[in-house]
This record gives sequence, C-alpha cells and structure tokens, in this order.
Amino acid sequence: MNSISVRALLVRGMLAGLVAGALALAVAYFLGESRVDAAIALEEAHSHDHGSGEELVSRAMQSTAGLATGVLVFGVAVGGIAALVFCYALGRIGRFGPRATAALIAFGALLTVYVVPFLKYPANPPAVGNPDTIGQRTAMFFLMVALSVLLAVAAVILGKRLAPRLGNWNASIAASAGYVLVIGLAYAFLPSFNEVGKDFPAGLLWEFRLATLAVQATLWTTFGLFFGYLTERLLVPGPEPVQAGGGTASRSATAAG
Repeated sequence: MNSISVRALLVRGMLAGLVAGALALAVAYFLGESRVDAAIALEEAHSHDHGSGEELVSRAMQSTAGLATGVLVFGVAVGGIAALVFCYALGRIGRFGPRATAALIAFGALLTVYVVPFLKYPANPPAVGNPDTIGQRTAMFFLMVALSVLLAVAAVILGKRLAPRLGNWNASIAASAGYVLVIGLAYAFLPSFNEVGKDFPAGLLWEFRLATLAVQATLWTTFGLFFGYLTERLLVPGPEPVQAGGGTASRSATAAG
C-alpha cells in the first residue's frame, strides 16, 4: 500500500473517528451524565466539608464542553490509530474486503481495549473508590489494556502460523483459547479493588457502568461501519460508466482507437 493510500485512509479514519465520537458524545451526555450527577449528589450528602474548596472547573463546563472535547479528541485519535492498523491488516488476516476488515478491527478494538479490561477493572462513578488507591487503580487498568492488546496480537500471529497445519477454523479456536487462558490468569493474579461503599446504590453503580459500556460500543460500532464504507469507496473500484448504446467508456475508447 503506497503512501498516498495510507494518507487517504488515515484522513478517513480520523473523519470516521470524529463522527463516531459525536454519536458517542450524545450517548455519554444523555445516558451517563445524569448518573454522574446522582453520584456527585450522594458524595456531597455524605461529605463533612461542604463548600470547603472552590471548583477549578464548574460541573456545567465538565458535562458540556469538557465532555465534548474529551470524547471528540479521543474519537479522532483512536480513529487514526485504527486506520493505520487497517493499512497493515488488509489482506493479511484473511480474505476479507475493506468493510469486513474495518468491522473486525473495530470489534477487536472494542473487545481488547475496553471490554476485557472493563471486566477486571470496571468504571466507577464519583463517590466510589478510595482516593489513596486511584494511582494504583489507574496503573492496573492501563496495564490490563496493554496486556490485552499484546495478547490479541500474539493470538493473531499464532493463529496464522497454526493455520497450515490445523486449518483456519481450528487454528482460530486454538489461538482464541490461548488468549482467554492467559487473560484468565491475569484476572486471577492481578490485584482487585472492591471499594464500593455499602450505602452506595447498586442500581446507580450498574447504570453508570452500563452507560460507559454503551458509549464505547457506540463509538466502535459507528467507526467500524462508517470507516468500512469510506474505505470501500476508496479501495474498491466502482462499475464502469455505461455509454449511450450499451457499451462502457473503456470499450468505447478501445473501439475509437
């Protein structure tokens, strides 16, 4: 794939990421912000130092401009990264066209970058979690993301190497089983954090976590569909235009020559 195609795909990936980020922003605002507000209200109700500090950024700014900036920038960034992964993966992970390859990359990113780490270290709303462990919890989450992504890459490589001997289906099953096994060991041996207070509503906690999952699912689903559409238009030639008389443009030019 030449540099022109890579540049064109990168631009389309960032554009698709921007569109996906806009839809994810809507989901985050309408599903997630009300849960955040409810959690903040609970936190303030149980706090003993009301009004002791002044907010550097107002809650209104956080839930509008701040949220929009974060989600849209994230969408553009991951869209560009996914486009570069697409450039490498197209034609190397099987006989898949541009749309199917884009969909597989989006699904793989959702699974490895978010769902697998989420199952070990789920997102918590305000008022949940010990402030003294926030650094350790953040480090463990990103460690889980890195481990999941690296293991997924290793599983793809292993599957391709086993395919000539086991066949594509059996090789894919074996590689996936290896991924699940190692991730299971990571779940077992990495530290866990159970810091949800007894008085925090379980319903609110799970509504918040499901909202965060919905944001990521919206982002990656939209990206996979829209980026697949853009790449197919770029990489797959369309039908030749039909001239008057029933022939195509190329046939008319040949006849004229």
